[in-house]
Amino acid sequence: MAKEKLTKAEMVDNIHTENPNITKGDIQQSVDGFIEEINKGLEDGKTIELRGLGTFELRTVKGRPMARNPRTGEYFTSEDHQVASFRPGKVLQRRINSNSAKDE
Repeated sequence: MAKEKLTKAEMVDNIHTENPNITKGDIQQSVDGFIEEINKGLEDGKTIELRGLGTFELRTVKGRPMARNPRTGEYFTSEDHQVASFRPGKVLQRRINSNSAKDE
């Protein structure tokens, strides 16, 4: 079952619809700046905590001496590396779960 997507452009349009006194360009610039700050923080090894939303953080994935590419079947060595992860906050988790209950 394919999930619907919400793109950055659609988010800008939605915010502009709710706030017609702010130009789309200003909204786009703010959204881009917000995303860039999250990227910079993660790049610097920081944890980003956004109350009401959740936490972005880096996690270390241990390497494997013998990993396999599922697409090609090729074997390779995987080194330890960092991945960005997101943990939803309590408020977001409640909203998600209350919407899930309504859908059923």
